[in-house]
Amino acid sequence: MKNIQIIDDAINATYDIFSATDEEFSVLFPANTNIAFIEDIDSDNLVVKQTLKNLWSRRVRKCDAQGIHGTIFYGLEDKKDYYPTLIDEEACNPDGSKLRQE
Repeated sequence: MKNIQIIDDAINATYDIFSATDEEFSVLFPANTNIAFIEDIDSDNLVVKQTLKNLWSRRVRKCDAQGIHGTIFYGLEDKKDYYPTLIDEEACNPDGSKLRQE
């Protein structure tokens, strides 16, 4: 199982974590990525719909989470500039400079 944190633009956002099977994780994060934007996920696709339904039924308390393997942003498309590769460790500023020190 892999943990996915949901980050949304709601004022009362709690940034919950949900557990996904490896197969479900691959549906939401193709090609070894670990960042996704809900606007880019084909929510009309039946497999995606079922995957999200399953995900919402498996909330993980933050104190019980053993790592975060992926992040889905809701309503935060402006963050896309910081994740051009959709891989968290490769996050960068819009000018291409690194966000993290190595």
